[in-house]
Amino acid sequence: MTIADHLQQVQERIADACARARRNASEITLVAVSKTHPPEVILEAVKAGLQHFGENRVEEASIKIPQVMSQTDTTLRWHMIGHIQSRKAKLIPPLFDVVHSVDDVKLAERLSASAVETGKTLDVLLQFNVSGEETKSGFHAVNWEKDAAIREQVWRNCQQILQLPGLKVRGLMTMAPIVEDMEQARHVSASLAALRSALSESLKIALPDLSMGMTDDYPVAIEEGATLIRVGRAIFGERL
Repeated sequence: MTIADHLQQVQERIADACARARRNASEITLVAVSKTHPPEVILEAVKAGLQHFGENRVEEASIKIPQVMSQTDTTLRWHMIGHIQSRKAKLIPPLFDVVHSVDDVKLAERLSASAVETGKTLDVLLQFNVSGEETKSGFHAVNWEKDAAIREQVWRNCQQILQLPGLKVRGLMTMAPIVEDMEQARHVSASLAALRSALSESLKIALPDLSMGMTDDYPVAIEEGATLIRVGRAIFGERL
């Protein structure tokens, strides 16, 4: 099967999930996770109709993105979806349009300084660990609904980042555990959606985006309110 064939299958599943949730498929942005895949594969995906691509390593992206952009006239948006070391924050604004993985106030401050220096406003999402998995990055937000101390820290971090110039906080992101049955990941998406609503209401800010859901669980994430889904394997096949 070609990338176009895989994409059609993904789009059909998106449409089915939207129908179940009584949502419009136009509300969902499909971010094709292109990490480890070479420029020629990304260009094939562009020809198939994809415009949003997600990378998770700055060094890899700094080589691939210019190569891809030099070979297409299509307007593409590049999403940084992986953990960023603070010392590499200055490399992000020239390469990426959206950062999904702001998981630390210090990182946000450095991204802010870099964005201001380059004269760019960077769309960002705040990454939260609501699952409790130690291997997952993100601001600690396990049991935020019931733990007042955790909730207070979450609110404080958000307020600090919202004040930074050069950043536009668009919403929240999380990573669910890898599960055999996508229903096992539903509570993670539901928790992030509830956190987004609580923050938006109490801080009086618009947080339109929820980045959640990957190849194994994106239909459930859509049912719980995802606006950005990060899908790699279902489009490109196994990683190289």
